[in-house]
Amino acid sequence: MTNCLSTIQIFRTSYAFRNREYPIGNGKALQFVYGSKQVFTQGGILATTATTNLYRSWRFKEAMKDIMSQCCSPDEVIFGPDFHQSLYCHLLCGLMYSDEVQFVFSPFAHSLVHAFHTLVEVWEDLCADIRHGVLSKRITTPSIRQAVLKILRPNPELASAIYNKCQNLSSWYGVIPALWSNAKYIYGIMTGSMEPYLKKLRHYAGHLPLMSADYGASEGWVGSNVNPTLPPEEVTYAVLPNIAYFEFIPLEKPKGEEMENSSSIHYIESEPVGLTEVEVGKIYEVVITNFAGLYRYRLGDIVKIAGFHNSTPELQFICRRSLVLSINIDKNTEKDLQLAVEEAEKLLAEEKLEVVDFTSLVDRASDPGHYVIFWELSSGNASEELLSSCVNSMDLAFVDAGYVGSRKIKTIGALELRVLRKGTFGQVMNHYLSLGGAVSQFKTPRFVSQSNSKVLQILNRNVTQSYFSTA
Repeated sequence: MTNCLSTIQIFRTSYAFRNREYPIGNGKALQFVYGSKQVFTQGGILATTATTNLYRSWRFKEAMKDIMSQCCSPDEVIFGPDFHQSLYCHLLCGLMYSDEVQFVFSPFAHSLVHAFHTLVEVWEDLCADIRHGVLSKRITTPSIRQAVLKILRPNPELASAIYNKCQNLSSWYGVIPALWSNAKYIYGIMTGSMEPYLKKLRHYAGHLPLMSADYGASEGWVGSNVNPTLPPEEVTYAVLPNIAYFEFIPLEKPKGEEMENSSSIHYIESEPVGLTEVEVGKIYEVVITNFAGLYRYRLGDIVKIAGFHNSTPELQFICRRSLVLSINIDKNTEKDLQLAVEEAEKLLAEEKLEVVDFTSLVDRASDPGHYVIFWELSSGNASEELLSSCVNSMDLAFVDAGYVGSRKIKTIGALELRVLRKGTFGQVMNHYLSLGGAVSQFKTPRFVSQSNSKVLQILNRNVTQSYFSTA
């Protein structure tokens, strides 16, 4: 109950600020949202994911009507048992109501990129469904078929318009405004681990603004985006002071590390301060006490105080504090990994290639141990020379003193790049979904531990090439 009400509160707040800058009419939202299975525990308690519980709530549905954010798709699509069928029908329903769509939404940028990547693959089938009013045979779940067939009617004119627009696109740039001409913006969480997907999402979005959704975590909500015109890389969040009790641990960079990347530093901590005691420009870790029962829980998020909205601080998310890659004295985080991949992507861009997704591993099977980075590329046309340059670029991009020193004295081995077959990360996602997870909450793991044997099996059986750094 508390989670639902706090979610509605934060959605209403951010909508008020969004609608002031980008007013929307009485239409629909193209939402790529998905429920998951509900199960009963041995004690008879109904258990499900937070988003599934939210989407089933009548309070949430009423709130979505109030803020003109009704989904194009019927509930049977949202709660369908097969993600791929639900995604196809989300696209189909979105196209059927294309004139009414006011904005495009998914909880995470990753889901948006995946949705439009799927559109590129199935657009001709979607056109055929709309043209003839007959649903594709790929939709086999009875509840989904029945629900979609109730609203699907033959519309040759719309099908031809969609077909012509898709054919005239150049590399699918601007496909979203081309097909949904009344959409005002694209909305979803785009910070932190979602940043690597922004380049591709901007390609699909064309001139439409990307707007980062509110700041929250599995543990609870923190703040609303009250400056919706800011790009995702600069977004700030105003803390909602009545949604939980917040404290902030001041973090100070040790002398000599002032210029280091924020995620790599071992900070000096001070006693926590209250919401009104934080200082602009200073860095803190967020601590939350909420109605769900968490008491002084450290979120592990590093934030910077960008300013104040009235009396509540505006936070800029800097990075996660959690360690990802470490063999001995080296300390590299998810942000360090992302920066290393971005350095190598500059080389790929020269050949019009891009990284679809990536993850990492610490391989201790050999002595000394070394970092492994897995890549899935947009094309298999990368030359050996290019990929060798990429692995060297990533190796040099890890600037943590412990890593650099260990590489020099060979207590950490050469970084390894393993190139994966196309579709590998789709298999990883399907594995997590098979365990009962919801697509709405899925994030590609940026680090895979040796204990995660199933995901490692998926990755290793799809390796097509391997390169070691010579830097």
